[in-house]
Amino acid sequence: MATLTAQVSVAEILHDTGTPSRPASAHIRKTMQPLRALKAVRRLIADKDDTEQVFEIMNALVGRSTQWGYRRMLASPVGGVAAYQRTELADVFQDHNYLRSLPQGSLGRAYLDFIEAQNFSAYGLVDESRKVVDSEIEAAHPHAWYARRLRDVHDVWHVLTGYGANALGEGCLVAFSLPQTRSKGFGVIAFAVGMQFARARTGYPCARAVWQAWRDGRKAAWLPEQDYAALMAMPLDEARRALRIPEPYLYNRVPAELRNAYAGAKAA
Repeated sequence: MATLTAQVSVAEILHDTGTPSRPASAHIRKTMQPLRALKAVRRLIADKDDTEQVFEIMNALVGRSTQWGYRRMLASPVGGVAAYQRTELADVFQDHNYLRSLPQGSLGRAYLDFIEAQNFSAYGLVDESRKVVDSEIEAAHPHAWYARRLRDVHDVWHVLTGYGANALGEGCLVAFSLPQTRSKGFGVIAFAVGMQFARARTGYPCARAVWQAWRDGRKAAWLPEQDYAALMAMPLDEARRALRIPEPYLYNRVPAELRNAYAGAKAA
């Protein structure tokens, strides 16, 4: 029997990773920039749809949270597999044909309904994060990969938690995300949103809903490590039970028309 021998150099093996080339990291350990974050918070309060400001805040206050999260992933059997495989979740979540192939009632189908209703896309978040000029989120570094993972699951967490794509829903989700990620940027945004809703005096438990979201984030399973391929195929209710994510009953008590009615918001 004839044997076919491929002549492949060591250099070719080392460089052919099957993934797009990424820049090397220059300053993966960033210093805190509170004044920069404060300016971005003011811009975000004036326009909740200015997603670039979210990434400005996160970049200014990232500190060592990504190092902490990545180390925690390595210490977990499930997270260790994810870190070893290094899947880029934006590519997965951008594939609408894959999402449509998932069962009706699954997390993946609910996610697809959510992003189509809002005209969102996984790559849209990628584009917004790249607007931050000194961000290293696209670097070829394990901590940067973990930061991309957190970015890419944001809208999946919207669906899991039940928080909508409105000012209150975003404030609740970042409050939920704070204990999950230990990112001070999430804490600053959640505090600012809660304060603005408290000032608005809507007569509904808006600020309390943000507080409840933080408590629920503390009690939930650790979402960054999860096997998202398996989760996306699970029935949504089953996924929520498995991850210990309760119904956001205070958020649900706020009428939909008031979920953007916070002090300081721009006129519609």
